[in-house]
Amino acid sequence: MKKFLLAALLAGVASSAMAADLPSKKHAPAVAPVYVAPVFTWTGFYGGLNAGYGWGGNPGGVFQGPVGGMFGGTAGYNYQLGQFVIGAEGDFDWAGMRNDNTFGRASSRMSVDSMLTARARAGVALDRALIYLTGGYAGAEVTGSVFDVGNGVFQSSSGWRNGGVIGAGLEYAFTNNISAKAEYLYAPLSSASYFGGTADASGSRLDISTIRTGLNYKF
Repeated sequence: MKKFLLAALLAGVASSAMAADLPSKKHAPAVAPVYVAPVFTWTGFYGGLNAGYGWGGNPGGVFQGPVGGMFGGTAGYNYQLGQFVIGAEGDFDWAGMRNDNTFGRASSRMSVDSMLTARARAGVALDRALIYLTGGYAGAEVTGSVFDVGNGVFQSSSGWRNGGVIGAGLEYAFTNNISAKAEYLYAPLSSASYFGGTADASGSRLDISTIRTGLNYKF
């Protein structure tokens, strides 16, 4: 009997030792995932607001170049290819540009009441900074008026004047959706004639320069 119990005890010890030597079936602890921020891209639609200051040059005739502020909205689309970004942008601004001129016994005023541009953009992205050139169409609602004290006549004429626009700017993305920009635009507009057939008849050119800042949201 003692021999039987001793043999059973030895067999149990041997089984435990063999089980300890077998590979464990437990899984290694899971590794916590590492967050990788998405790569920033300029590609996408965007919209925003802009504001700035404009001045007109070479008005001609009895007029002087209007100056003043402007404010409006912007919409566009960018597409990024490597470091290069191309796109299209349009904006409409309400303007408070004007200038009064006195000549003899008469006075005149030229004002720009609104301005629209539709432009292509092309630039180079330095991560979140975008340096770009832009160009396309520009148009503005321009009003010319004269008050001739000597003749006792007041005349005013408004019309839309078409032209082109070129410029350059810098835009920086503070987040993946919000960016701010600063740009300069130069828009030479078509010539116009005012008050034809009167003593105050005048021809006018108008080249508008603007410096603007803007805030955009990319969708």
